[in-house]
Amino acid sequence: MKVLGIDIGGSGIKGAVVDTKRGRLLTDRLRLLTPQPATPDAVALTVAEVTKHFEWDGPIGCTFPGVVKGGRVHTAANLDPSWIDLNAAELFASSSNCAITVVNDADAAGEAEASFGAGKGEPGLVITVTLGTGIGTALVVGGRLVPNSELGHLPLHGGDAEKWAASSVREHLDLSWEDWASRVDEYLHLVENLLWPDLFVIGGGISKRAEHFVPLLTCRTKVVPAELQNQAGIVGAALAVNRHHSKHGDDGQAVPKAAKGKRRAKG
Repeated sequence: MKVLGIDIGGSGIKGAVVDTKRGRLLTDRLRLLTPQPATPDAVALTVAEVTKHFEWDGPIGCTFPGVVKGGRVHTAANLDPSWIDLNAAELFASSSNCAITVVNDADAAGEAEASFGAGKGEPGLVITVTLGTGIGTALVVGGRLVPNSELGHLPLHGGDAEKWAASSVREHLDLSWEDWASRVDEYLHLVENLLWPDLFVIGGGISKRAEHFVPLLTCRTKVVPAELQNQAGIVGAALAVNRHHSKHGDDGQAVPKAAKGKRRAKG
């Protein structure tokens, strides 16, 4: 099945057409800057621009950096607060004129790594940690996703852990790899003492430079870089379309109003 995957981040919005059976991109990746401020209407226009670029009229899987349930946004730590309680799936369906499934961005990356990447075949608890503008986490147990874990907001040093150890913090404070690795290490120790995972997979764009910091980590849990690297969110977004459709049927997606009417007429 071919699905357009779109990964919305705090700094960039990336998209590509995905072969969901093999977990591979079928097109070059398009990356556009996340609009600032990242209001719902502005982001929806960018999603529509990505859709138009690929001349796409099929199903779309889209990630969002926050808790998402049934297409509705419940948190938006690194985007505009006007997202809270908004149905992002319906908004994007309207702007793109396509059927849309929206999922948490880290969940998408974690599911992609569990299906096609560093977590494939792992029978225990795999925690994918995406280090970017913030910290996202995905828990996969025996190949099954536990959605919306949001462990990047665990308290650490008097605030959210992502304010201490995200990749953006390294850049903002101009930290050395050693100094930043010690912060990441402290965060991973916190998570492993709570959940005792079998594997940490480090994702996000920073995974391409894993050799600079992963060897410096001291947590007891094995730590490996994401194999899909910065493509994981796009692949996982596309996979979510299949998962939602098989679990919920059409209720797992938002479709444009015109498409809804056509479906009712066929029924």
